[in-house]
Amino acid sequence: MAAMAALSACGQWLVATRDKKLVAVHTELERDPFVFDCSAAQKKPKDPEADSKGDGGATEEAGNDQILAFAASPSGNLAALTDDTKRLVLFRCDSSWRCLSTRWVVRRCTSLVFSQAEDQLLVADKSGDVYAFSVTEPRREGELKLGHLSMLLAMTLTPDDRYVITADRDEKIRVSLLRSPYNIQSFCLGHREFVSFLLIPSAHPQWLLSGSGDGTVKLWDYESGRELQSWDVRKLREAPGSEAEQEKRSAVSCISSSPDGRHIAVQCEREPTVQLLGPEQSRDGVRLVPCGHLALPHPPLDMSFDPQGRLWVLVESGDAPLHLFTHRQGGWRRDAESAELSRVTEGLKPHWGALQASAGAESRYRHLFKVSFDNMASYRQKKQQRLEQQQGLRGKKRTAGGEGQKANGAARKKKKEKEVKGEKEVREGVKQATS
Repeated sequence: MAAMAALSACGQWLVATRDKKLVAVHTELERDPFVFDCSAAQKKPKDPEADSKGDGGATEEAGNDQILAFAASPSGNLAALTDDTKRLVLFRCDSSWRCLSTRWVVRRCTSLVFSQAEDQLLVADKSGDVYAFSVTEPRREGELKLGHLSMLLAMTLTPDDRYVITADRDEKIRVSLLRSPYNIQSFCLGHREFVSFLLIPSAHPQWLLSGSGDGTVKLWDYESGRELQSWDVRKLREAPGSEAEQEKRSAVSCISSSPDGRHIAVQCEREPTVQLLGPEQSRDGVRLVPCGHLALPHPPLDMSFDPQGRLWVLVESGDAPLHLFTHRQGGWRRDAESAELSRVTEGLKPHWGALQASAGAESRYRHLFKVSFDNMASYRQKKQQRLEQQQGLRGKKRTAGGEGQKANGAARKKKKEKEVKGEKEVREGVKQATS
């Protein structure tokens, strides 16, 4: 997958990542932003064994220091990022930011998640493997935990750290025991395209929300693997687009839950809206129902709820890359005059060039969609070609047959004329002899 833009609340810090930079701005206090540039970070030391073998690590893919994944711990005291140079950088960010360690992963990573106890950092990579890295021992190498047969795209942990839930390119969601990942609790199956996002919503630890390249969001009872609800995000719009727009592929790129679990926001890639869901009591228990949407001037890159329940949205714009929404008086309102918004925006201004680099870019999921083709159309085309070839052969045979018949007729006529002429000469000879 391509480089990502991410937005996350780490306690009172708001963190934005894009391209090679991480920028953290404190929302409450006047502090200098923390900036981490991967292109200036620690380089991987050379492997003497590889040098002695003469390959010099030439088989390794060259990276551009672009950030591929970011995660914050549940308390907001820790954060981690990984880039396409296969760095795994761990930060402490409680009162100020500092780098705890830089380690190296085997393959480029697609997803990071901290355990609830914040003693482990799980890393999923493009080859389908999950490694566990120690947080308490920040120099320790990772330990292989589990593997899929397909690229992993999303991962999460249950609030009790009992299960690790992984999703891959082949539409599978697997629920495994964290302590013994070879024990699979269940599979959540039903998406028709790759699974791009997983979230266990706050206040509902028994639920799992999944987003997919098929444009749907599904709600699961993950322990049993049972699907509870499903929504096609394109059909939740109040003003549906044209038929061509509805058929356009639109992957769910982010699902976020407010700290109290009362609000769930859903974002689709390159769609200038955020769809909202909320819990509602019914006869069968609590269900999620659509409860509106937020219109944006530009497609969102990422979004995050902060500890106060406000929704921050990072958009593709150089003039105003951040939007802040607050829930009050029964609805969501855009808070354009917030002091926190102004503070964070001012902190991001010097780095907007990196943060808006994705404006107008192609879908980061474009290579993950299934390639579809019409078997019947191909079959009909080949059949028509065969029929045309057969008709051409028959025409040639008829033409050749007609010319042969003409030649045979001319030969028979000539032979008959010759026979008549011979008989005539014989009769004349007999006549002369008798006279």
